[in-house]
Formats: sequence, structure tokens, C-alpha cells
Amino acid sequence: MKLQTKIPIKKQLINQIDYNSNILLLGSCFSENISDKLSYFKFQSSQNPFGILFHPKAIENLLDAAIQDKIYKDEDLVFQNERWHCFEAHSRLSSLDKNALLENLNLAILQTKKKVKEATHITITLGTAWVYKFIETGKIVANCHKIPQNKFLKTLLNVDEITQSLKNTLSLIKSVNKEAKVIFTVSPVRHLKDGFVENTLSKSHLITAIHQVLQENDVFYFPSYEIMMDELRDYRFYTEDMIHPNNTAVNYIWDKFLNEWISENSFSTMKKIDIIQKGLAHKPFNEHSEQYQKFLSNLEKKKATIVSQFKHITF
Repeated sequence: MKLQTKIPIKKQLINQIDYNSNILLLGSCFSENISDKLSYFKFQSSQNPFGILFHPKAIENLLDAAIQDKIYKDEDLVFQNERWHCFEAHSRLSSLDKNALLENLNLAILQTKKKVKEATHITITLGTAWVYKFIETGKIVANCHKIPQNKFLKTLLNVDEITQSLKNTLSLIKSVNKEAKVIFTVSPVRHLKDGFVENTLSKSHLITAIHQVLQENDVFYFPSYEIMMDELRDYRFYTEDMIHPNNTAVNYIWDKFLNEWISENSFSTMKKIDIIQKGLAHKPFNEHSEQYQKFLSNLEKKKATIVSQFKHITF
């Protein structure tokens, strides 16, 4: 008896991710869930230098600023609720100190260009097609920073607009890194503040637009959203807000990503690192016992073996 429909996942026979790969993850908060998994297993990965970016125009604008070596200045900032913000970045970069924010923005933009140039794989997770235009400038923002909503005009990007934005994003990447493999995915997080129907409309625009650019070389699609909707169609796979996937769902989708994209040659190293990570998290009953000291000694040997094989790994 079949009690679940399965999304067909095919193993990538080439272009796989291994411990020599450099992975850059951009986009919505679900990209950070996958990035956390890659970090746990000590892959060479980095995520969202400008913080979480929810829509395709925000990602395009970040990459354009990075490739064009933009330097952020006072006019790029806005002051709200006793903090300085940038409309192009997430509020986690915001600061009480204007100069500190400018320094962080300019450092992040340099890091973004460096990471794009070095990346073997770039994963872009799109969350929504709804965007906000700051009425004063007419520009689409990445984050409203809790500025009153009457200062913005909310609009839905149509499929053609998203398709063009994705093409621009790919062109920017290819202008500095022709070899990078770009993996698009749509976040399974439900943006219900936009409305139930509006969320579905938004996701459908994103999915349709992505499939318009899949004919491009080295561009792929991973069905995070479809796995959540079709394989995990039960509220027990959501957090208490009934919007975000819970740890079980994240682990399930990670396993699917692992089986499609991670090289099987990396599996044995991942298992060894998993043992080390669990050992590091272990809390002993008696940290001074002989048994625990032996445990620590064996753990150090395991760490040294991994580090000797992969110079980029630290614990």
C-alpha cells in the first residue's frame, strides 16, 4: 500500500558537490536551513552576505552591486527606530552606528563578489514574488525595516519580470564565473501574510519563471517546495506557526538534496564528521573521569585525521 506520493529525484551524475566544492547560498530563510547542514558537515559554504533576501529582484540587485564594485555611502542608508538600515540588506546588518553599518555593507559586498568568483555551485532560493517599492524613490527594496507600510507600494512581479530578473542574475554570475553551477529552488515557507491565494499565486510565478531559464547552461532546479507540498502534506511537518518547515521537514528535504547533489565519495567523510560533531556536543556526567578523558583523546585523533585530509576544515 502506497501512503505517500514521491517527487522523482535523479542523482546528478556530473557537477556533484564534494569537499573540494565551494558553495554560495543566497535567498530566503530556507537557504539558510540548507547552509546550516552544509556547515555542520564542514563543506566549504557561505550564505547570504547581505542577510536573508526573499525575492528575485533583491538577489539580482545584490549581485549587480557586487559585480559593479558598489561602494555604499550615507545616501544608501535610512534611519528608523533609532537604528541605521539599508534597503538592499536584511535588518540583521542594521546598526546603531551609521559608520559601522557602512563598513559592514562594503565588506559584505566585497565578500559577495569574491564568493561568486570562487563558487563551483550557487544555490538561489526564491521565497516570494511580492515586492515593496519605496514610494519616495520608486525603488524595490529587499527589506522594509518596519518603516510604516504607507511609505511603500506593494506589487506582485509578473512571470516576465521574474524571468528577466533571473536572466540578469545568471548573466552577472557568468560575467565573473563561467563555470559555476546555479541551482534554483523555491522556498517551502508559506508567506501567508500576503494571503492564502496570494501566496499560491506568488509561488506559481516563481516556479514558472525559473523553468523559463532552465534551458541555460549549468542551471538546475531542486524541488524543495514540491517536496514539502506533496511528500510532506501534513501539519506535523510545520513549526507551531504553521508556516515554516520544522526540523523533521528540513532534515527530510536535506536528505533529498544530499542524494541528488552530494557526491557519494563524500558520504564516508560526512559520517566521520557527524561522529565528531556529536562528540563535541556531548555533555559528560563527570568531565574529570578517566573514561571521559579517553573519549576526548580519541575525539582529538579523529579531528586531526579529518583536518589533515581537508585543510579548510576546522572544529
